[in-house]
Amino acid sequence: MSKLDDAALQRLAHTVLVREASGLSTLADTVEPSVVRVARAMVDTTGKVITTGSGTSGIMAERMAHLLSVCGTPSLYLPAMDALHGGMAAISTDDLVLAISKTGRSTELTQLTSRLVARGIRVIAVTEAADSPFAQAATDVAVLPATAPDADPGNMIALASTLAVGAWGDAVSVVAMALTGHTLHDVVDSHPAGGVGTRVDVLAGSDAPVVGL
Repeated sequence: MSKLDDAALQRLAHTVLVREASGLSTLADTVEPSVVRVARAMVDTTGKVITTGSGTSGIMAERMAHLLSVCGTPSLYLPAMDALHGGMAAISTDDLVLAISKTGRSTELTQLTSRLVARGIRVIAVTEAADSPFAQAATDVAVLPATAPDADPGNMIALASTLAVGAWGDAVSVVAMALTGHTLHDVVDSHPAGGVGTRVDVLAGSDAPVVGL
């Protein structure tokens, strides 16, 4: 059991928060072109957007699929290993696959990407490693800035890199929402449960545009 006192632990917590905030700040003025490119590709897709990944990247892919759907872009999450065990048969050439891997070293994701591309399915790799086998197997690549040293402890525990891919996906969701004209009224209409479902002020009023536009 560690003997660190509360002051030391608070300093550690502060260090983590500063590192993660810094990691997010590196996205601005860097990834906007890829955000717009991917959002346009999603809007032009006649089928669904399928997100995939493994481990922590898979968790972020699942989160992204949910937010895209909330924002008006029909999306589903398919874990990479489930896809390799037959699930990929559910993906058609009308769909767009968004595959996430920080390092691009996920062998199952590389294999899945290669097989999907061979079937004529467009796969966009979201990664920090543009020269990785995973990225090279995809039809398009959205490159994220490299995570600063120690922002992901030991370059193994996905902390800041997770926030970065999440923020990138948030930007893609909102830009796609702006492109399709999906409004906050539409969000409430398709989200009847929870606090969002109680927003009768949005349903009763005029269609509210995307926040920030």
